[in-house]
Amino acid sequence: MEMAEPYNVVNVLDMINENFYDLWLAEQSHVIAKGGRSSMKSSVISLNLVKLKMQEPMSNVICLRKVANTLFKSVYSQIKWVLYMLGVADQFNFGKSPMEIIHKKWGTGFYFSGCDDPQKLKSMKIPVGYTRALWYEELAEFDGVEDIDVVEDTFIRQDLPDGKEVKVYFSYNPPRNPYAWVNEWVDTKLGDDDYFIHHSTYLDDKKGFLSKQLLRKIEKYKENDLDYWRWMYNGEVIGLGNMVYNINHLQKLVSLPTNDDILMIDTASDTGHQVSATTHLALAFTKRRNVILLDTWYYSPENKVAKKAPSELSKDFKQWMDSVRKQYIWPFDKMTIDSAEGALRNQIYKDYSMRLHPIAKKKNIDMIDNVQNLLAQGRFFYLDTPNNKIFFEEHKKYQWDKDTLLTDDPKVIKIDDHTCDAFKYYVNDNLRKLGFKF
Repeated sequence: MEMAEPYNVVNVLDMINENFYDLWLAEQSHVIAKGGRSSMKSSVISLNLVKLKMQEPMSNVICLRKVANTLFKSVYSQIKWVLYMLGVADQFNFGKSPMEIIHKKWGTGFYFSGCDDPQKLKSMKIPVGYTRALWYEELAEFDGVEDIDVVEDTFIRQDLPDGKEVKVYFSYNPPRNPYAWVNEWVDTKLGDDDYFIHHSTYLDDKKGFLSKQLLRKIEKYKENDLDYWRWMYNGEVIGLGNMVYNINHLQKLVSLPTNDDILMIDTASDTGHQVSATTHLALAFTKRRNVILLDTWYYSPENKVAKKAPSELSKDFKQWMDSVRKQYIWPFDKMTIDSAEGALRNQIYKDYSMRLHPIAKKKNIDMIDNVQNLLAQGRFFYLDTPNNKIFFEEHKKYQWDKDTLLTDDPKVIKIDDHTCDAFKYYVNDNLRKLGFKF
């Protein structure tokens, strides 16, 4: 690859697998790169964008994620990595606020933006040069076609020098739901002369870029849950089915393991007060990053004339915590609760100065994906105790609402799902601890 002055000569083909050669050479204005996790599609796109930038000194590249706080550890770090790999990083200034990577001599470079409000990008000003490429990373996170159209229209409204066009890249892992907007949208682009659609998986790594450790991890997914592997790593749109979880992934223990020490205990709570049940889960986190359900507390106001008030539920929570602490010697870490629940959270703090952490909720299907990830890795266990039976029974019956399956926002049946909600809160409030977020 020949760079503008000063230049290096790098054989980029040594840095990508052969299955990406056609993507690398694609002449279409829009490139859709989909596939399984660890397929290296983002690495190839970032390489191509840096090549483009270095060949055209006055060009700029806009890198986009739906949520701004995900930019630095994803597209920003990816572009930075490529610049170092190609030996040209010393030609750039790396800024975090604003987030941009600008060539010291040319004044052009890479700009990074979230699309929380796509309309705001209409006022985005590029001080030097012209916008030559857009990259929508993790496209499935965006809300829909309007999100990407608003941004794209902003940057393609002016003609570029020498008859060039803005190159638009999309990269994503397909959602399992065939009716997710991104799956339906990509289907409409089949046969469109302006679009090149590429599918890749980790199995295409013929040059051995992926570590043996990662490949072992992927094989464990394949052994534990073939459908999950097909979706996550083979990039297939497998559908949802009726049952939310594979119940075989809830592994029963008659006693705590002797070969996997517990490090800490977390709690997770879902509340109902007057209408529905309140539950608390005590979950152990181990050295091997496994999760063990130690105990479940469950109260249902159904068919009770006198419903428990927040002050009573606060006392119950404290007594339950004391009983878990008495039985198990490990320290407590995070205590998670539904963010919509203010009464009990405030009451517990008032009574005992204990702060429960409100979970930042996402779309239910995305929260469920993280739980399925933990289960598919074979990392979840529960103690076979009378208190934990309600947890097993609710998860065994946890189903998608069939009337919503043919939509891009499927729902679960909201009956007897309180331990299911509490478990979702635990997993999604501890993503970093569980190794799902970096």
